Amino acid sequence: MTAGYEALRRGSALLDLSAHGRILARGRDRARLLHNLTTNEVKKMTPGAGCYAFLLSPQGRIQADLHLFCFADHFLLDTQEDLREKVRQFIRRYIIADQVELEDVTLQTAAIALEGPASAAILAALGAPTPGADYAHLSWNHATIAAVSLTGQPGFRIYCAADSRAGIAARLESAGAVPASAEDARAVRIENGKPRYGEDIRENSLPQETRQMHAVSFTKGCYLGQEIVERIRAQGHVNKKLVRLAIEAADPIPGGARLTAEGSDAGEITSSVRSPESGKIAALAYVRTPHAMPGTALATAGGEVATVL
Repeated sequence: MTAGYEALRRGSALLDLSAHGRILARGRDRARLLHNLTTNEVKKMTPGAGCYAFLLSPQGRIQADLHLFCFADHFLLDTQEDLREKVRQFIRRYIIADQVELEDVTLQTAAIALEGPASAAILAALGAPTPGADYAHLSWNHATIAAVSLTGQPGFRIYCAADSRAGIAARLESAGAVPASAEDARAVRIENGKPRYGEDIRENSLPQETRQMHAVSFTKGCYLGQEIVERIRAQGHVNKKLVRLAIEAADPIPGGARLTAEGSDAGEITSSVRSPESGKIAALAYVRTPHAMPGTALATAGGEVATVL
């Protein structure tokens, strides 16, 4: 168990997320365009608010996920490093007569995650504000602090100028935050059942399959891909769901490995890691809906028992 993992679980850990893509959307039509392209409520957002959302294809498949933060004169879009250009091009494709400008500010800015149960106390020790609501954000000197978590632990994200990153990180460490690695973060994320796009959420995934319904508003009106999302809601079910698993195995199991129930195909593992917390293999998997109930016992190809959590 590393110091970074321990800090994420029981203290406060520091993660450098500066490689994430950060895009500013400006212009008088920015809220309307983003509202029409994303799955969550944007038009009613006020400065200081934010949300998590998907970008869907017309067929309702998830093309990317992102966090949107509303400011007085722009939106900040935060997405994974490997989705940065995809998100920008996706939005640009739909700018026709809209007055919307997109600016990639990834290189000029930085993002630092502070995650773990003691993170609010670390901020308080530095005299920094702590946003209360999920995805809310507040100004701190020349930085912005948002209530958003990469790992599923209590956490915040600090956005600042690139040349301010080292100084802010040093202040956080001086207050007790411990640097954590990407491997530490991945382990805690999987233990907490928090999916990552490209690993657990795919281009052919439907929102309801991922069970990340905090990304979807059912009261916002029309948006790209909405018809499929509404049709699934009306039907009341999807064929498979993303679930957490605890597996009695010695080593992590590769993504794509099949699961069975009484000899029949039951699903597919998307990611797994040895859990320092449980001593078992923690995994995420898409499981056929009849087998997605907590407590259901499935089998891996190697015969190990995988229990739905």
